[in-house]
Amino acid sequence: MRQAGRYLPEYRALRAEKGGFLDLVYDSDAASEVTLQPIRRFGFDGAILFSDILVIPHAMGQDLWFEEGEGPRLAPRLIEHTLEALQGAPERLQPVFDTVTKVKAALPPETSFLGFAGAPWTVATYMLAGRGSKDQSEARRFAYTKPDAFEKIIEMIVALTITYLKSQIDAGVDAVQLFESWAGALSPAQFERWVIAPNAAIVDAIRIYAPHVPVIAFPKGAGGKLRAFVDGVTPTAIGLDETVDPSWANAILPKQLAVQGNLDPLALIAGGAQLDAAVDRIITAFADRPQVFNLGHGILPDTPIAHVERLVARVRGDQC
Repeated sequence: MRQAGRYLPEYRALRAEKGGFLDLVYDSDAASEVTLQPIRRFGFDGAILFSDILVIPHAMGQDLWFEEGEGPRLAPRLIEHTLEALQGAPERLQPVFDTVTKVKAALPPETSFLGFAGAPWTVATYMLAGRGSKDQSEARRFAYTKPDAFEKIIEMIVALTITYLKSQIDAGVDAVQLFESWAGALSPAQFERWVIAPNAAIVDAIRIYAPHVPVIAFPKGAGGKLRAFVDGVTPTAIGLDETVDPSWANAILPKQLAVQGNLDPLALIAGGAQLDAAVDRIITAFADRPQVFNLGHGILPDTPIAHVERLVARVRGDQC
């Protein structure tokens, strides 16, 4: 997942040297180094671009900063201001493309390179509230009471996200991912309008622009709406969070649709027999379809490196 380096001592050392999180994201040399660190240590089959989903609202003109121990902040909040209050700054995305170019040149040829963006509903929740929240209530209320205004916000995010992902592809990524981290917050009708339709628009645009590039969609918390999401968005692969039963997902998803996921990050922390059993359960459930083994959400900072090594050995069929 996107936090692939934060449990590594080499990442923490670089973070301490550079200072704030955004200083890392927008320093293409540093961001390249963070992207490559897990590949050097573990030899993973794929590298994930080091960046953040909130570079999109930053490029749309919101101020972005990170409060230590609390997370991101955006201003002005779109609950209180209109889009017209923002002055776009698309040049803020250029360091990300520079990072892609540098990583692509340094990666082993057998290693896939995955770019990403936040999906529109999730990005909009941050833009409206100015921060993350447990239930996204401000964004949900705004979407119900001011649907036309919310539609404009979503449309702007969709348009810039398409441009952003196209530029990542041009710079060298092999596949792109859409992280809809708050998909589970919406009712079925709202899910159709604010999750399925915008994600479908992005996937369609990328498929036309670069039909050879896989698009992975990750609707975290979609639960029973997972099949509706797949049917509406038609991604190349579907990411599954750790709450999804692999056997259930295998039964309800279209045959031969690739899946990505979905080990519980806490099982990775636990290690031992619990980790082995969880890994085996996922591999067995998806044995008859294309599969990218991954976590069901971001790796946690206190994850033991030895447990990651055990996971890699287990997945690759080595002796543990």
